[in-house]
Amino acid sequence: MLTQGKFEAETIYSKDPVFIAKMFETQGAKRIHIIDLDGAFAGTPQNLSILKKIKETVSSELEFGGGIRKIETIEKIADMGIDKIILGTVAVFNSDIVKEAVKKYKDKIIIAIDVYDDKIAIGGWKEITQYDALEFAKNMADMGIKEIITTDIKKDGMMEGPNIEGIKKLCKSGLSVIASGGVSTIENVKKISELEKFGVSGMIIGKALYNDSIKLDEAIKICSQKE
Repeated sequence: MLTQGKFEAETIYSKDPVFIAKMFETQGAKRIHIIDLDGAFAGTPQNLSILKKIKETVSSELEFGGGIRKIETIEKIADMGIDKIILGTVAVFNSDIVKEAVKKYKDKIIIAIDVYDDKIAIGGWKEITQYDALEFAKNMADMGIKEIITTDIKKDGMMEGPNIEGIKKLCKSGLSVIASGGVSTIENVKKISELEKFGVSGMIIGKALYNDSIKLDEAIKICSQKE
């Protein structure tokens, strides 16, 4: 796991991602978020064999991203039975792939909108573009995308709480929004769950689960009460 997307700030919590996925499923996770960090930096997935093992081990929904930049790669991942496929960088520089993927796989396709001061970051967050995040989200909606993941890079891995206003801003796109970045306490979980009325459909919790500052079953219980 990285802090603010920096490889030099990497923390390895486990060398057995299959075990971790099974653990999260046992604790009640209905969907598990998986990012191939090696793939994000390399520009093509590097850990599909591990993804396959996770798919064979758990029955929870899986969403996967990291370096997916070709329609052939999307097809390969879809053929593995992965429930949600996350596109990021490719959506910025090749919208035709997004259109083709949505046409073929519809709601399986999710767009990751990684934000730094309202601008989109790409290539494993190495490059900050001049694309406005909200306008980009609206463009994705026009292409048939239904769901996005928005991550505030400044908040990611910092254990300082989420950017609530930034999340609400992306909800103006009319898309279903999954919030990510900075979810570090059970109070953060409560605050994000209260954004359901704006269009927030879920949240991604990472480091806080590994360092035990959030109990997954407690977070799930809070969100279930909002349904």
